[in-house]
Amino acid sequence: QVHLVESGGGLVQPGGSLRLSCATSLSIFSINSMGWYRQAPGKQREWVATINSGGTTDYTESVKGRFTISRDNAKNTLDLQMNNLKPEDTAVYYCKAQLRLVYWGQGTQVTVSS
Repeated sequence: QVHLVESGGGLVQPGGSLRLSCATSLSIFSINSMGWYRQAPGKQREWVATINSGGTTDYTESVKGRFTISRDNAKNTLDLQMNNLKPEDTAVYYCKAQLRLVYWGQGTQVTVSS
């Protein structure tokens, strides 16, 4: 079983930046694919970004050029650097780990508002 704990959310003004982090209970080397998802109020959870064990990344179109997903192998964390944040980025952000089963963190709130 994998435990995932997100941190780094908060309130930020439009155009600002936040860095989310997801701490894993397993060595990150043992996790093939990890990703970030988000869920805005009244909406379904949506995929934001993915990174695999080889370092290949992929992003949903709305965050390309603004968000960067990365894995810190030394710290066993999955990170999401979010720049030029927009009000529509407001959501609870979840970390996901794909092994034989899928594991989710508890989420961290990101609010973009002036």
